[in-house]
Amino acid sequence: MPRRVVRAVLFDLDGVLVESREATERVWVDWASKNGIGVDELRAAMHGVRSVEVVRALRPELDAVAEAELIERRQAEDVDGLRAIPGAASALAALRADRVAVVTSATRPLAHARLAAVGIEPPEVVVYADDVERGKPDPEGYLAAAARLGVDPAEALVVEDSPPGIEAGRAAGAATVAVTSTHSAAALSAADVVGETLEELPGMLAERFDAAAVLRADDGH
Repeated sequence: MPRRVVRAVLFDLDGVLVESREATERVWVDWASKNGIGVDELRAAMHGVRSVEVVRALRPELDAVAEAELIERRQAEDVDGLRAIPGAASALAALRADRVAVVTSATRPLAHARLAAVGIEPPEVVVYADDVERGKPDPEGYLAAAARLGVDPAEALVVEDSPPGIEAGRAAGAATVAVTSTHSAAALSAADVVGETLEELPGMLAERFDAAAVLRADDGH
């Protein structure tokens, strides 16, 4: 049986390229405490989706856009403890720059602040929260990234860390790889492949997919 062709790799940002849970939770927990929201309720709603949708889900009576803008601004200012996910830099280096995109639930200022804090240069194609009408698990962001790279979404590989992100990738028609940085392997079982870190990604692409179009010629796989 022929292996699935991959002509583009589409990465989520938080939890996939950048470990940001501590910084994210500092800001969100502070917001939640001021709005009478328990930590467990907050955590169940906040990962993998846009800030505006978290606010709408938890406090629909508030101005979700204004609240989300404040939360995103505070997160962009709080980069203490951020670090690159293991293997992020080497995975990006193993891929052709013109075949990579980031699709994030963060706004442009927050995404750039986090990538800069860990020393990762953003790729040319990035789809931000404010570029789409509907955030994950809707596939809009991944469809937009594939279109901007000029590839069929069915020939893209989505790399995610959350169930809404995996759902978005699958809905776009892409193959999906999950990394267990924020969720258990069981919670991410809908993905085609589940791994612990991005260190496995270049080898996985070479071994499990027809990925010659995305791997650099000098990668060695």
